[in-house]
Amino acid sequence: MGESTVAMGIDNDAGAAPNAPPQQLMERLKDYGQEHVFALWDELSPQERHLLLNDIQSLDLSRIDRIIRCSLRSHGLSVAAIEPVPESCVSSVEERTMEERERWWKMGLKAISEGKLAVLLLSGGQGTRLGSSDPKGCFNIGLPSGKSLFQLQAERILCVQRLATHAMNEGSAGSVAINWYIMTSPFTDDATRKFFESHKYFGLEADQVTFFQQGTIPCISKDGRYIMDTPYKVAKAPDGNGGVYSALKSSRLLEDMASRGIKYVDCYGVDNALVRVADPTFLGYFIDKGVAAAAKVVRKAYPQEKVGVFVRRGKGGPLTVVEYSELDQSLASAVNQQTGRLRFCWSNVCLHMFTLDFLNQVANGLEKDSMFVCCMIDAFPLFTPFVELKTNPIVKCLLFPANYPFNLKDIILYINFC
Repeated sequence: MGESTVAMGIDNDAGAAPNAPPQQLMERLKDYGQEHVFALWDELSPQERHLLLNDIQSLDLSRIDRIIRCSLRSHGLSVAAIEPVPESCVSSVEERTMEERERWWKMGLKAISEGKLAVLLLSGGQGTRLGSSDPKGCFNIGLPSGKSLFQLQAERILCVQRLATHAMNEGSAGSVAINWYIMTSPFTDDATRKFFESHKYFGLEADQVTFFQQGTIPCISKDGRYIMDTPYKVAKAPDGNGGVYSALKSSRLLEDMASRGIKYVDCYGVDNALVRVADPTFLGYFIDKGVAAAAKVVRKAYPQEKVGVFVRRGKGGPLTVVEYSELDQSLASAVNQQTGRLRFCWSNVCLHMFTLDFLNQVANGLEKDSMFVCCMIDAFPLFTPFVELKTNPIVKCLLFPANYPFNLKDIILYINFC
């Protein structure tokens, strides 16, 4: 039988699967070292071949390759590559006067009462390490009340709304609503929506809660090759907190925020039971400093603590985050002889404040490939029908772009406990 002629496109209506993988697609995969995805092609049924082709063609191969290469080469940064964050760039709220804190509190409540703040929750992950496939926010964390993380955070938003309404209204009958944008993933979206619906949004109005999905990225082996979930499907996982920029852009939620008059975005990760959601003092401080981004930080407890730290890349360079997996042990253990603290001690605990302009700038830069996100390789237990239970690498895009020109006027760190 003569060899069939194949093209890049798939005519699903025709019903006949190609006898061999499309030549152009195979060549592209070879360019990125991923041609093994067709290793079991001859054993697949026509329907399974179609599924595999559709799965591969849905991937942005060049973008994924850049992310994987960035991740694989990011480990063991040299001493010359990073510097500690200057003390002048870090502010402790506890060291400020009561007058300053009161001023920031009132400034933050005023902005909230004017509808200028939105809350952005990063909640795409499952409780894989806890042995559950449920969204992390659904967990009962063992409090006497039995409240989930989602409920704790929703009730804190309600509390701030009441405070802002009280501060705004002196005899008037208005009320304040804080818009809550919740980033899920294809693995958690449906369960998250149903959880909120079944709990009547924990007292919030349904129209002030917006769900949107982050993207996914292939799981990889230690040498950067895609792992297969089945012989006709690539194993995928959420693309990390750094996926929030493209997710906000593609879902047009940055435009939605602008249409609502939002200027500032309080961004945090779901797995934080102590988070002060929509913290008026932090917001007031942020507005007062006039910066593009701010981060609450916690002092790193010990050198081996598995938490990323803020650093300056290069001598006098911009601020960014280096993950624990990237930091050489000699750097992680280095002590500042003047302060007695670790030289690299300011932990990134995913508590941020951004201007809407900043989010737009990064999202547009990523879309044009003039900016790229920092990446890390994490480990996770992978169990699929096609892969035995074991630990495999997963690529995660991090929240801070690797080449965003942060300088000391753009971002400031704020010490607080949560």
